[in-house]
Amino acid sequence: MIQQKHNRAGFSAAASILLVLLPLAAGLVCICIGRYSLTPKQAAESIFSNLSALLTGSQSTTEQYSKIVWSMRLPRVLLALMVGGGLSAAGVAFQSLFANPLATPDTLGVASGASLGAALGLLMGMHMLYVQLMALLFGFLAVGLTFLVSRKRGSGNMTTVVLSGMVIASLFSALVSLVKYTADTDSQLPAITYWLMGSLSSASWQSLRLASPFMLTGIILLFLIRWRLNILPLSEDEARATGVNIGLLRLTAAACATMMTAASVAMCGQVAWIGLLIPHVCRMAFGSDTTRLLPASICIGAAFMAAIDTIARSVTASEIPISILTAIIGAPFFIHLLRQTRGWNS
Repeated sequence: MIQQKHNRAGFSAAASILLVLLPLAAGLVCICIGRYSLTPKQAAESIFSNLSALLTGSQSTTEQYSKIVWSMRLPRVLLALMVGGGLSAAGVAFQSLFANPLATPDTLGVASGASLGAALGLLMGMHMLYVQLMALLFGFLAVGLTFLVSRKRGSGNMTTVVLSGMVIASLFSALVSLVKYTADTDSQLPAITYWLMGSLSSASWQSLRLASPFMLTGIILLFLIRWRLNILPLSEDEARATGVNIGLLRLTAAACATMMTAASVAMCGQVAWIGLLIPHVCRMAFGSDTTRLLPASICIGAAFMAAIDTIARSVTASEIPISILTAIIGAPFFIHLLRQTRGWNS
């Protein structure tokens, strides 16, 4: 029995190490892939050389690869890792919050709200940074309206919140269609349509500085309270019996998931399937305990998103929108998951 427990602990430690290394390895490989291929050694040398130059104020010793790695690919890969990990963590949080395995990061209407903000910004010809800021603000506005509507109906239960979120999401989606209808068909409409399909082509250090506080804060907070997320599906009486402030816990989980989803949509448009597919895959592999499910979803989601973005920018001469690839890959795989009667560790 002692030996069996020891083996399980060893496997858990090994799995933890592999999960942490997975997004790091995926990020390094993705930096090397592109129209101008690099070796992992060249990519690593360029990154460390630029980091050293930033810290010491000296000149980078790898100017040949500096622009490709440091200015173009590294910000994009870092954003992909954050978006993938953030959307996966948001999916876990919402699925626990609403006790529904089909809940997605857009359950409260945040993605639809952020899409409207970005569409308005593009319609008014704003700089991309301000477009992203508009998307971020409208994402929070949509969630605020969702909770306001649910409170006005005189009930604070989760079913009412979900229904309110569906209404707000539908309203903002209609407003996005209205913006597209009024947009100029030669310049504004293609830009809005392409942005809504999802792309990381606008990734830069500037956009990372805008998104990273929201993404990292949400991920860190959810990771710190990951064991408490198991309490969210319980009934009111059961949750109170644990001694946890269930109201504050729900608010924290919803706020973190909203921050990450709004920041994700603001940076790269709508990215479908990540927040639904990755938690399901991890639930089958690691079980439903959020102490394991959340970290696994963050790591695997980050690696998956980096791989998808690399495929999107490398397969063809023109970049493929991310949501097209996630749907093509995610839908058949999710159908396969639905046909399974049991998870691996359920």
